Amino acid sequence: MNERIRAERGFTLVEMVITVAIVGVLASAAMPLATLVSQRSKEQELRHSLLQVREAIDRYRKDFDSGKITKGTTDSGYPKSLKVLTEGVVDQTSADKKKRLVYLRRVPRDPLHDDPSVKPEETWGLRSYDSPPDEPRSGNDVFDIYSLDKGVGLNGIPYSKW
Repeated sequence: MNERIRAERGFTLVEMVITVAIVGVLASAAMPLATLVSQRSKEQELRHSLLQVREAIDRYRKDFDSGKITKGTTDSGYPKSLKVLTEGVVDQTSADKKKRLVYLRRVPRDPLHDDPSVKPEETWGLRSYDSPPDEPRSGNDVFDIYSLDKGVGLNGIPYSKW
């Protein structure tokens, strides 16, 4: 009878304190792991976005070289802006000149850029064809893009150098 009464009373204060302490230790161990998983996810998204835009720029250049895009005397062969990749350009090889070459459905947003009010094409740093690789700057065309985030990736390389 005495054991039955004790079993109905519930947990003792010591048991509750020990349980809360164990849960606290487990939670404190899981927090850095959750942060690491979140950072990895953003870095993976950054890699994918960079690859997607760079491939679109390369396809634009290939079409320029093959004569599908009108060549101006001062054109470098790269798009004037990221918006050109989504709006498209007239295919000069099409019979009626109405076909458009579109390279991206939309410009992806830099996943490391925190301000959602900024347009996706403005979240990237732009490097023109005439700028040196170690000091990228924008110009008359878009030769490459890079992240404007000042952070360093898990691989030890600054995001702006990816």
